[in-house]
Amino acid sequence: MEYVLIAVGLLIVCIIISCIKIVPQAQAFVVERLGAYQATWSVGLHFKVPIIDKISKRVLLKEQVADFPPQPVITKDNVTMQIDTVVFFQITDPKLFTYGVEAPMLAIENLTATTLRNVIGDLELDQTLTSRETINAKMRATLDEATDPWGIKVNRVELKNIMPPTAIRDAMEKQMKAERERREAILKAEGEKKSTILVAEGKKESAILEAEAEKQSAILRAEAEKEKMIREAEGEAEAILKVQQATADGIRMIKEAGADDAVLKLRSFEAFEKAANGNATKLIVPSDIASITSLAAAVKETVNK
Repeated sequence: MEYVLIAVGLLIVCIIISCIKIVPQAQAFVVERLGAYQATWSVGLHFKVPIIDKISKRVLLKEQVADFPPQPVITKDNVTMQIDTVVFFQITDPKLFTYGVEAPMLAIENLTATTLRNVIGDLELDQTLTSRETINAKMRATLDEATDPWGIKVNRVELKNIMPPTAIRDAMEKQMKAERERREAILKAEGEKKSTILVAEGKKESAILEAEAEKQSAILRAEAEKEKMIREAEGEAEAILKVQQATADGIRMIKEAGADDAVLKLRSFEAFEKAANGNATKLIVPSDIASITSLAAAVKETVNK
């Protein structure tokens, strides 16, 4: 009898321990009582009634990623391509997620495929290849609205890969190659143009500098020549001034010595003879040159006698 009681006690302890549940972080437990929804357990320690309560579903509340295989879609200009998508979603209501839809992931995949076909069907090939952000935004808005009754929030939708047909890809590669060659030719032409302009500007500046240097050189030569002429003129003027001064001094000394008019005229003639020796560029002839000449002849005859 004692062994039976011990066994029953151990059984009761095991049942009680099994009814103690700990909900980890970022998870939620959906609990049913007699097959009906009872409660949603969040993080922490919980106790369920044995036999009556049952944990129906363990729900992960973290953001999850669903990578779906490529889906065939047709663009507005009748080009068939393969597009695979990646959906980032998060469960916000464990109760709706548990009871809202059967196989939520399959439902999201099918909904993503149909939404993608609807969005791509309104775009042409070029728009599809260049409007990823627009397509992502439209798909996210549509999926978020459709999955809201399921307790799912779609945070982001990304087009992982767009695969046009082989012929389209070859044509696009040829087009891109031609575009790159065209840009290369344009850049090369612009570089040659800039190089030509820089060379021409360099020659122009060089010619301007040479002209300025020649001008400065000519100015310096002219100033040097002018300075030389001024100094020569000043020298000639000073020499003439000294000759005239000496003549004046001689005349003054003769006058002071009491010389008569004949001697003074003779000295003037000698001064005139020196002035006319061929070095002077100008010659001033006195008005009484005849009287001076006759006086000189008379003096000469007197001396000869």
